[in-house]
Amino acid sequence: MPTTPIRCSLLFMLATIHLNSDAAPADEQAHLSLVRQQLDVIERLTAQAERSSNAQPNERYRFDYPQMIQDIQRIRQGVQGYLSPSRAQPRAPTELVGDYRLDTSSAESSP
Repeated sequence: MPTTPIRCSLLFMLATIHLNSDAAPADEQAHLSLVRQQLDVIERLTAQAERSSNAQPNERYRFDYPQMIQDIQRIRQGVQGYLSPSRAQPRAPTELVGDYRLDTSSAESSP
């Protein structure tokens, strides 16, 4: 299953963030740099999974790879914005979609 490496990578990234949440502020930049590297790996794995996907046109559900890549990029922008802020005031965070299942039957029936 092509999504298994993606799931493992996401779980590893979340575990790394959770285990290191009590780290000293001096280590924070190093940890967030590691998160950025892991996001790059996850994005590459997602692109590989999308290329190797053999979704049939008649399948009801497919994995929404473009949405996942957009969410990964949004997370990367948030980490980068924190590491090198462009302004002093906080901005409203954008919510992740988190639902990567496409219902192709309703998409095909809509005009």
